[in-house]
Amino acid sequence: MQRGGFRTIGARIVHVSVLVVFTILLAFPFYWMVIATFKQNIDLYTVENNPFTFNAKPTLDHLRLLFGETQFVRWLGNTALVGALVVVITLLLAVPAAYALARLTGRWGQHLGIGIFLTYLIPPTLLFIPLSRVVALLGLQDTIWSVVLVYPSMTIPFSIWLLMGFFKSIPKELEDAAMVDGLTRFGAFIRMVVPISVSGILTVVIFSFTLVTQEFVYALTFISPESNQMVGVGIPIFLVRGDVYFWGSLMAACLITSVPIALLYNLFLDRFIAGFTVGAVK
Repeated sequence: MQRGGFRTIGARIVHVSVLVVFTILLAFPFYWMVIATFKQNIDLYTVENNPFTFNAKPTLDHLRLLFGETQFVRWLGNTALVGALVVVITLLLAVPAAYALARLTGRWGQHLGIGIFLTYLIPPTLLFIPLSRVVALLGLQDTIWSVVLVYPSMTIPFSIWLLMGFFKSIPKELEDAAMVDGLTRFGAFIRMVVPISVSGILTVVIFSFTLVTQEFVYALTFISPESNQMVGVGIPIFLVRGDVYFWGSLMAACLITSVPIALLYNLFLDRFIAGFTVGAVK
């Protein structure tokens, strides 16, 4: 019993130690962003000062620069609008396509789904030149609608592949029973399949939205005006002027944009993991 008790205590100590180490490592970037946001420039650039504490009084100058001399709020609005539109477009196209390939096409649907997924693996650097031609022909250059058109080409293939596996994990007998009770296939899909597939659909939403916030090549190529920039492009372009880096404002912008996404991931973490593991994690 004593040996078993010592083993249990040792296992708990190791478990807690690992959690503490990973918590510190993961929380440190946010801690540094908070510190840099409110540090004075003289405090930031003095080598002798402790970089992890305030050696001078905190300041709001970096926030004033971010909100007063850039269009940061406009960039956030553009990113949120594009993210919402891309998520809606992705769901409208990927969910029925994945269901059709998983349920209605037989064996060749699996091969077609893999082929669709392979298009997601094509590097964006190979596609932005032909896509820029398409954007120019449609007259969407320098507008946020250019990226609304382009981003689903990356989100839809992956989402179809992900949801196909999720739909296949749902017993087909549930839909058959629903249709026996009088529902059409579409009604069974809406009332039975979609509610069960919330984890997979939520994974698609998070993936699509975070891709919009992180993507750089297309947003840089297709949009030039400052007022139409996405937050991922506007921050490095207008807060890095030559060899001058406005570190305080850069960290403030990173903190403001990363905290909502971090909260979103943590709030729906279980469903997000279940979506990627095709429902295996309850």
